Amino acid sequence: MPVSPEKQRLYPGGSLLSPEWRAIRRRILKRTRHRCESCGVGNYKPNPVTGSMVVLTIAHLDQDPTNNSAQNLRALCQLCHNRHDAPMRALHAAETRRRKMNNLELFGESDQGHAADTGRQALALRCQEGERRAV
Repeated sequence: MPVSPEKQRLYPGGSLLSPEWRAIRRRILKRTRHRCESCGVGNYKPNPVTGSMVVLTIAHLDQDPTNNSAQNLRALCQLCHNRHDAPMRALHAAETRRRKMNNLELFGESDQGHAADTGRQALALRCQEGERRAV
């Protein structure tokens, strides 16, 4: 997943392209001999399953981009990094759905007619169903 501009500002040097972050990345990749610390696939090598080119990323184990201690950073392939981040993404998605649901409840009864009420009810049901799937 791409890192949002807001989160990039939290990285050393304020960007994933900054010299400070690049130095940290190089240090972690050197430590791991340019291999994913989860599955062992090599950086810039074809993935043994998909054949696509692997580009290792640096994962914050605690999900905090300001915590750049060596113990908190792992070199992971895209697949392993996505697996690592999946529970946090699911939590954030559920929070977003909950927030949208609460916003719908603020409107109460619609004075725009039955069609607007039905649309909001349908959206509320989709949010509830999605939240159940994410949990």
